[in-house]
Amino acid sequence: MQSLDAHAREDPELPKAAIFDIDGTLLDSVDLHALAWHEAMVKFGHDVGFEQARGQIGKGGDKLIPHFLSEDAQRDHGKEMEEWRGNRFRSEYLPLVRPFSGVPDLLRRVRNAGARIAVASSAKKDELSKYLEIAGICDLVDVTTSSDDVEESKPAPDIFEAVLKKLGVEGHDAVAIGDTPSDAKAASKAKIAIVGVLCGGFTESSLRQAGCVQVYPGPAALLACFGDSLLAR
Repeated sequence: MQSLDAHAREDPELPKAAIFDIDGTLLDSVDLHALAWHEAMVKFGHDVGFEQARGQIGKGGDKLIPHFLSEDAQRDHGKEMEEWRGNRFRSEYLPLVRPFSGVPDLLRRVRNAGARIAVASSAKKDELSKYLEIAGICDLVDVTTSSDDVEESKPAPDIFEAVLKKLGVEGHDAVAIGDTPSDAKAASKAKIAIVGVLCGGFTESSLRQAGCVQVYPGPAALLACFGDSLLAR
């Protein structure tokens, strides 16, 4: 007698890939990133509060910095500020990052259902490799793409399109999971249905308005409701 998962692997309606964001989706890191950006902005003379910075998390530096800095300021110290932010985050805040509950179990459930797993993040490549270790999912991820692999970070679709190319699947064959409106907009532009999670701190209404088809509190809730989610459609 075949298991349910064996049947699932033969079902052409099941997604071929699940594409996860990591910051705020699998790891509790959004506030820490916001702190690092806030501190960087203030250090370089820009009056940007923590909540203002937090509202832009989900974007890479190529999108976040122009939101706050003029073109002249970007040319003058944008690159230096982003480097300072990266060093600050790695030295002060990366050691504090922890995974949300249920993360490895959710990814194992996805694999058992027959889908490949990818991580598509606006983080830098060196940060992303460390994140996979913190989340305990290095051996569960088939493909990764970071902001270093593309010209534009989220909410541009480049990161998701690069992941689809690496996976060898079309957008309609994948499901994305993310926590920010930028994730939702990027996935939608790449024609990927996206499930939102609230653990990154953005509201359900903002996620749905940006394109999320379903919204769950976090990875553990998505795992508990797996059979009703897009991951098991």
